[in-house]
Amino acid sequence: MIDWPRDFGTRFTVFVDTEEEFDWDAPLGRETHGVSAIAALPDAHRRFADRGVPLTYMVDYPIATDARAIDILRANLADGVSAVGTQLHPWVNPPFDEALNPANSYAGNLPEATEAAKIDALTDAIATAFGTRPVAYRAGRYGIGPNTLRLLAARGYRLDSSMRSRYSYVQDGGPDFGGIGNHAFRVGSMIEVPLTTVHTGRARAGGTRLYRLLGAVPKGRGLFARAGLLSRVALTPEDMPVKDALEAVAVAVGEGLRLLNFAFHSPSVAPGFTPYVRDAADLRRFHAWWDAVLSDLARRGVRVASLEEIITAARSSGSGGRPV
Repeated sequence: MIDWPRDFGTRFTVFVDTEEEFDWDAPLGRETHGVSAIAALPDAHRRFADRGVPLTYMVDYPIATDARAIDILRANLADGVSAVGTQLHPWVNPPFDEALNPANSYAGNLPEATEAAKIDALTDAIATAFGTRPVAYRAGRYGIGPNTLRLLAARGYRLDSSMRSRYSYVQDGGPDFGGIGNHAFRVGSMIEVPLTTVHTGRARAGGTRLYRLLGAVPKGRGLFARAGLLSRVALTPEDMPVKDALEAVAVAVGEGLRLLNFAFHSPSVAPGFTPYVRDAADLRRFHAWWDAVLSDLARRGVRVASLEEIITAARSSGSGGRPV
């Protein structure tokens, strides 16, 4: 576990899964996508910039190879504090040596040589587009595998954020993060910053084990959530009510988490491209969610951390931080 320096304080960061738009209800396809939602990103960036919040854009291959998307992101990165990282969607990222199926949508399931080739293709595309080699990585669909961190370290990556704390994707062929907490930790030279997920409610001490047991009971999780006993809340505006998010922040800070990791998908900044923002009313709620959460963080004295600040602080820290 990373024991953050004392002067790091309690911080938060925002990662943006900067990706193509596609039909979330349809089978994944190599050609069935677009990049038009990227046009709404400058307005979203300005909203965060007005609050002094830098964003880390985790860019995938369709975005990194689209001229308009590159120009928009270059303008956003001109603020000098936002950063670009890598997000691997293997089904739209060459080389296309693998069969197109759900299991292979998790890059970590691919043969090591195939995963490595896809990482190389995407890393080179981002370096060409933005003039700098990325040092932060996220596997699309959180599809990290047994070779991923070693492959990233060998290519100069410093930080991974592919683990979604307390979630499992086993039923779809993906990884199980049920045993992963929220505290940042090291694996060799790599810094792992899981996406923050908090159990809230009077029975939150039961954690992942209780939440999984409730999943085997018809309507068990819903009943416990409505009774205020146990909810699982990820720090994202996507399908997470603001009231629940504010409670999750309070729990995380109260339990001593030093770095809160927020995330959202870039197509959610425009109506009609994700299940979370289907119309103008949803978009207003999306922005209102961030207004409420960012104001709450400021009230609590939780400051933002850029990607560079996180890596620098982790480099100067020791180990032995308390897991949360």
